Amino acid sequence: MRAFVFPGQGAQTIGMGKALAEAYPAAQAVFDTVDDALGEKLSALIWDGDADTLQLTRNAQPALMATSLAAMAALEAEGITISDAAYVAGHSLGEYSALAAAGALDIADCARLLRTRGEAMQNAVPVGEGAMAAVLGLSIAQVEEVVAAAADAGVCEVANENDPSQTVISGAKAAVERAAVLAKEAGAKRALMLPVSAPFHCALMAPAAQVMQDALSDVTIRAPRVPVVSNVNASAVTDPDEIRALLVAQVAGRVRWSTSVAWMADQGVTSFTEIGAGKALSGMIRRIAKDAACANVGTPEEAKAVAAAMKG
Repeated sequence: MRAFVFPGQGAQTIGMGKALAEAYPAAQAVFDTVDDALGEKLSALIWDGDADTLQLTRNAQPALMATSLAAMAALEAEGITISDAAYVAGHSLGEYSALAAAGALDIADCARLLRTRGEAMQNAVPVGEGAMAAVLGLSIAQVEEVVAAAADAGVCEVANENDPSQTVISGAKAAVERAAVLAKEAGAKRALMLPVSAPFHCALMAPAAQVMQDALSDVTIRAPRVPVVSNVNASAVTDPDEIRALLVAQVAGRVRWSTSVAWMADQGVTSFTEIGAGKALSGMIRRIAKDAACANVGTPEEAKAVAAAMKG
């Protein structure tokens, strides 16, 4: 049994998806659709632009979705469809990519939603007031104790459960800095402040969640062709109204990636294919479901190789 998974913010690089667009007309069409939906040449920024500009949340989110959907289009051109997966899932914004790949969202709507989401998440907290940190080497239970102890300095919460040894925390800058110190005292191998512009996936994102509730209310969401494993509840959803509610909750809620992958493995998934930029999810998956096979589709060569392997 196989799952297709889609990366989140941080995977972006200048040039991502360009070779796919050059090799597959269907992949080029994805980028054209996103450019038209946003009324700008986002593809030019992705392929030949400035890395700092691409890293801006408002750009990175639709750019990563476009690259993932272009990679999925390449895979489809090689004879593999979304229905060859038992489940799809994505890390944070990658959940939107998963939903579009599964037909629940139109690509154009998805691009506009992610532009709105990126801007809303950026604007929810003034620059410099929030922070995020990655904690390596502590269990999720230990990290939860750390953030609880740091919360007297402000909002401090677990944002991402990435894998059994990597957790990301988010909140008010002073509280996150305090938690990083406490994490090291508790035995963390590392506690690294992250170069992000806002504290994602914590209660400080409540204003952004309200923006997304309004934006999602105007968008058609269909039942996906393949069940989507939600970040919020780490189990499969197919009902459009439930998907809509979970996307709103996801903005300020915890990304339960480790639990999601473990849940898919418990359902019988033995192979995960990461579709889009980078290989970050594959690394996490190998630490969560140690016996699972991982593959990547981010280039024409990888699309051909994965398709050939899936066809046996």
